[in-house]
Order: sequence, then C-alpha cells, then structure tokens
Amino acid sequence: MSVTPYRHAAVAAGTVLLALTAAGCSGLDRTAVGTLVYESGHEHHTTVTSPRITGCHHFEPPGAVAVENNTGADAVVYPTDDCSGNESIYVPSMTSDVPGPDGGPWLSYSFVH
Repeated sequence: MSVTPYRHAAVAAGTVLLALTAAGCSGLDRTAVGTLVYESGHEHHTTVTSPRITGCHHFEPPGAVAVENNTGADAVVYPTDDCSGNESIYVPSMTSDVPGPDGGPWLSYSFVH
C-alpha cells in the first residue's frame, strides 16, 4: 500500500485552504501607505498617516479646502459627508487637488481600490 495518493491529496487540500485564507483576508485593514494632508480654514493643516483603504472617511469640521494625497493609492474627495455627490474630484496618488466646489469645503474622502 502506498501513501503517496494520500500525501498528494493532503498537499492539495492545504494549498486550497491557504489560498482561500489569503484571499479572504487580503483586503482587511489594508492601508493607503503614506500621508493625506489637508488644510481646513485659517491655514490649519492636518496629517492623516496611512488611512484605511476601505470605507468613507470624514475631514474634521469645517472640512478641507485643499488636499495633498501623498499615499500610494488614488483618492476621491466629496463635498458631502457620505462620500456621494456629482461634484467629487479624483486626486491621484502623490498629487494635490483644486479648491472645493463653489469655494466650499470637501467633507469626506475615499480611496480607489
């Protein structure tokens, strides 16, 4: 009796299990490595270091009038609190954005992933 067929089956099962585990956890707690720097009113600068890639993030009140994306991921800034709206602006990695729509502040941001 040979144990080789059983060994191949065990290796194959282990490989599948490892691949499923890696795929299921790969997006968890992933960050946009680098900093997102934004300016609110009165030239107050805030730096966010390695923000999470997933979800909608909020700028501190009163919002951001300028955003500098020094992360490794592209971002989108929004004039709303819930990362929605037609007047959003795409801010590629390692660039800064233009002023908010109608001179108003940006209120939220998300990352493209």
